[in-house]
Parts: sequence; structure tokens; C-alpha cells
Amino acid sequence: MRLILLGPPGAGKGTQAHRLVERHGIPQLSTGDMLRAAVAAGTPVGQRAKAVMDAGKLVSDDIVNAIVSERLDQPDCSRGFILDGYPRTLMQADTTETMLADKGMELSCVIEIKVNDDVLVDRIAGRYTCANCGMGYHDENLKPAKDGICDHCGSTEFKRRADDNADTVRTRLQAYYKETSPLLGYYYAKGLLKGVDGMGEIDAVTEEIEALLAGL
Repeated sequence: MRLILLGPPGAGKGTQAHRLVERHGIPQLSTGDMLRAAVAAGTPVGQRAKAVMDAGKLVSDDIVNAIVSERLDQPDCSRGFILDGYPRTLMQADTTETMLADKGMELSCVIEIKVNDDVLVDRIAGRYTCANCGMGYHDENLKPAKDGICDHCGSTEFKRRADDNADTVRTRLQAYYKETSPLLGYYYAKGLLKGVDGMGEIDAVTEEIEALLAGL
């Protein structure tokens, strides 16, 4: 099962990806995590990325694509994976298709989590994560079962992103609609796009995704 999750910031992609990982035993591949891991491991592409980052520059598509390709070759991806945050552009989507074909792989499904923009702003302003395992929480909608203790790993350390505020969220939404939303048409034309209602309860969204996957 090889999946891509699409949706604007705050749509719940991270939360649903965590649940898919637990239910299906396939890794979640986040570009940020892959980049940090490649740099820490000192792989050739990781060294290229580190040099660019140390110079204060943005990592190019070529480097990001190489890091994704390198990660897909690791054994835990043999049964499938979830791409979260990649591809972001049509160019990256084309590269992903070629990359997977070269590896004898193909996508199973692209899932769009649909949500209302105003709700997104409220969601993001209240969200935080476990500093240890990355499990996501929210001030109102998704609190730990025991206050101050992560349900997943038991950690008592949490963190918030500095840019999780209303103004920044609206700017990020504009960037999403400009760069990433064209992917919806791209994958629809290929017969891969499926949509779920991200406005429902988290469990309901999970079950809707599972129903889609069961029908593949």
C-alpha cells in the first residue's frame, strides 16, 4: 500500500498518518524527517543537503528528490509507505511517478483530506505535539487522556510551532492553494484521487480512510 496524503496545513494529515502507521505497519515519510535523517546519517545526499543548509539556502528539488529516492530504497518501505508533505508541486509529482516506476513501484491511492479554511485557522492555533514521539494534540479537540502526559509514549514534554498563529496560517494556506492544489487535478486525471471529509471527528475520518483503502 503506497499512499500520498494531501490537504492544507492543519487538515489532520499528521494525525491520520500516525494511525495508518499503527494499523498497517508501514512508515510515514515526511520530507522534514527524511532530510534530518539523511544529514544525521551523513549519506552523500545528506552531505549535499547539509552544505546547502549551513549556507543558509533552501534545499533544492533535486536534493529533496534524491533524499526521497534514497529513503524508498530502505527495507521498511518494501510493504508500502505514506508520503506526507511530498510531492508539493506538479514537477515533484512527475518526478515521483518516474522514481517509483524505476523502482518497480506504483501508487495505490492519493487521499485528499477536505476541510473548511476558517476551521483550519482555529485548529492550527490550538495544536501542539509530543516532543518525544511527535503525536499531535489540540487545546480543545484532542487533549491527552491524562493531562500533561502523552498517550502514545508517556512523555511529559510538549512543543508548539512558533508559526502556528492565524496570520501565518492564512499565508501558508495561500501558498498551498497556489503550489499544491494543482496536484488534485493531476491525480484525479490518473484515477488515483480519493477524498474524505476532514470536518468530522478524528475517528470518523480514520474510518472513512480505512473504508477507501479496503476498496482498493
